[in-house]
Amino acid sequence: MKVVIQRVSQASVTIEEKMVANIQKGLLVLVGVEDEDNHDDIDWLVNKIINLRIFGDANGVMNLSVKDIHGDIIVVSQFTLHASTKKGNRPSYLKAAKPEISIPMYENFVQQLEVALGKKIQTGIFAADMKVALLNDGPVTIIIDSKNKE
Repeated sequence: MKVVIQRVSQASVTIEEKMVANIQKGLLVLVGVEDEDNHDDIDWLVNKIINLRIFGDANGVMNLSVKDIHGDIIVVSQFTLHASTKKGNRPSYLKAAKPEISIPMYENFVQQLEVALGKKIQTGIFAADMKVALLNDGPVTIIIDSKNKE
C-alpha cells in the first residue's frame, strides 16, 4: 500500500457539488492498494500514521501525533498512486488492485484507523469523481510505501 499523508489545517471532499467529508486540524491520507497488499500492510501503516509525530508541540517542534492533538483524518482512495510512467507519457495502472481486492482493503484500513484513533474517520467515496480541497499546514507531506519500510 502507498499513502500520501498531508498535515492540514482544513480539508474536504466534495462529490457532485455535495460535501461528503470536512475536517479542520488533522491529516488528509490518500491511499492506493496493490494486489500484493495484505492485512500486515494495513496494520503497519495504521500504526505509523497514528503515531507519526508531525504536529508542533508547545515549542513548535514536530513532536506530536494526530492522536496527541485529537486531530481528525480524511481518507481518500487513490489508485493513481500506483501509476507507472516508465514507458511513454500515458501512465499505466497495472499495479493498482482491482476493486474486488482494493475495496475490502480500503474499508479495513479505514476501520482500523478508526479503532486506533478512537473516533470516526471521514472518507471520500470509493471510485467516485471527487474534488479534494486542502490547506496543507507547513507544508508537511509524507509518502509511505508499506513495501519499502524506511
